[in-house]
Amino acid sequence: MNKLLLSLLLLFFVSPVLANKTYIGPKSKIIEGYLVDFKTKRAADEVEVQLTSLVTGKVYTAETDANGKFTFRNVPIGKSKLRLIDKDYRPQTLKIFQTNAKEHLVHYTFSKTQPFTAQLKVSWMFNWGDYQGKEHYWSHMAARVILVIYGICLVLIFFYSVIQLTLAFAYLKNKKKQQSRVIPDLDLTNAPKVTVQLPMFNEMYVAERIIETVAQMDYPREKFQIQVLDDSTDETKDIIANKCAEVAARGINIQHVHRVDRTGYKAGALDAAMDKVEGEFIAIFDADFVPSQDFLLRTIPYFNTDNVGVVQTRWGHLNKDYSLLTELQAFGLNGHFAIEQGGRNASGHYINFNGTAGVWRRSTIDDAGGWEHDTITEDLDLSYRAQMKGWRFVYLEEVESPAELPITMSALKSQQHRWMKGGAEVFIKMWKRLATTKGLKIGDRIHGLAHLFNSSVFVFILILSLLSLPVLHIKDSFSDLNIYIKFGMYFFSSTIFLAFYYWNAFRDKKGNFFGDFFRFLGRFVQFLTVSMALGLSNAVAVIEGYLGIKSSFVRTPKFNVSKKDEFKGNKYDKKSLSIINILEGTFMVVFGFTAVNRAIYGDLGMVPFHLMLTIGYGIIFFNTLKENRSPQG
Repeated sequence: MNKLLLSLLLLFFVSPVLANKTYIGPKSKIIEGYLVDFKTKRAADEVEVQLTSLVTGKVYTAETDANGKFTFRNVPIGKSKLRLIDKDYRPQTLKIFQTNAKEHLVHYTFSKTQPFTAQLKVSWMFNWGDYQGKEHYWSHMAARVILVIYGICLVLIFFYSVIQLTLAFAYLKNKKKQQSRVIPDLDLTNAPKVTVQLPMFNEMYVAERIIETVAQMDYPREKFQIQVLDDSTDETKDIIANKCAEVAARGINIQHVHRVDRTGYKAGALDAAMDKVEGEFIAIFDADFVPSQDFLLRTIPYFNTDNVGVVQTRWGHLNKDYSLLTELQAFGLNGHFAIEQGGRNASGHYINFNGTAGVWRRSTIDDAGGWEHDTITEDLDLSYRAQMKGWRFVYLEEVESPAELPITMSALKSQQHRWMKGGAEVFIKMWKRLATTKGLKIGDRIHGLAHLFNSSVFVFILILSLLSLPVLHIKDSFSDLNIYIKFGMYFFSSTIFLAFYYWNAFRDKKGNFFGDFFRFLGRFVQFLTVSMALGLSNAVAVIEGYLGIKSSFVRTPKFNVSKKDEFKGNKYDKKSLSIINILEGTFMVVFGFTAVNRAIYGDLGMVPFHLMLTIGYGIIFFNTLKENRSPQG
């Protein structure tokens, strides 16, 4: 079928030419032809055609008349080459072979029934056309505007990659120091009281596991409190109540705090429970985490100076090997939890509490203004308010707290939507304060603004991918603008910078450099492919955040599975097709057609980019269809 398709395309783009011969006189000939627009099938007038004699090398130029006719006179007998040179049409070349050896003037007229056809440079897009005698004025202006926007997106993505590159260098520079870091001593007889908070909402599959895991933590019982902050509306509240009663019967200080009003969602639950907190320090875990028994023994000692407000640990992955989707998520999160958090912390720049698997000093929360719920990433918001007040955050890469990765596309997209939209909301809330607060270092301002602006990179990727379609048209239509398009190729270095960033976070290294490198390269390309295609849904989330469009806190459904045969359909895993899903399928077709179209023409510059977009949108679209069709997810 592929061969048939290729043949049809070749027939479509190459039309046969027939010649009629008339003998007139010696040593010279007339060549006449008719030019027909490939698309409209009408005569193409005012089109420049060039003929080169392959005998003398002399070049002749003619322009078609209203009937599409062009004429060359006094052309030496012998082989000639006919070529379209008009700016509106693709350059096409036809060799004219002299078949009569006699020295006669030969009159070649291309058959009117099958004339030499002229194809507009980009036949699958609109024709720029002329405007009131000003040749291509407005289309040329529009092309410049498109290239400016395209260039701005390239520059901003480049800036993002440079920031990530600097963090990678900072991480590498500090890595040896981190590995040799000595854990401060903790005197258990004088250990501070700690409260562990477990915010939950309809977590029937994992509620018991996290409560039991925390109940088994190594810490003096008399200085240990558990708060289960339960906003559940289903049978989860009964599961939690029974488990809390069981744990309390073992002599552990545990409270079940149930709200019927979900005001503020997670932030509201954390804030409402503050007056019941007994500990000087507060550890927070989401329901899908499984922290180690010695978690508090390894984190509390780092509050050895009064200005340490938060100790954040690294996320691990309980179900990384579940599927390609979970492997790619682990790949991306490892970049954040190794290079970004580690690099920022090593450089003394602001980092963020990741909402879970970390410990707060209670007085830090109070001093920074407490949990606020005007954004859906309350953790990022409070992190910046606290650090701008002078509190120091400590990041421990060596302490890993494993958690469950989303195993369905719908769950992943809901998580990404919350993170991206929340990041944009915090940027709107904090950027002016970051830029104007007195006493902040310039580096903290720049890195802080870049950090909060990170989610916007998906908007730039989406705009860049969509504008790449008219950019191809501009490339074919305006030769004077090609230099700017070629200059954009230098921004390919952004991909190299990001590869360096993720290479240093790559956790699947076995020891053999070349084996590791090629394994990493394959995973990196897969990660970029899916990440770029997530650009549509993530960009929508970011734009919602910037526009102040409020939405409810959509939690990521937890499944408590590590193998595919354990997933039998989850009551929280609700799926339905949306306009975004339809657009993802449409983009798959558009970018796929473009990649094939340009490959056939031999213009391979953007083909890899469009192929990655095609595959990425295809993965997302078909996985979404599969999940909607099958209860197995």
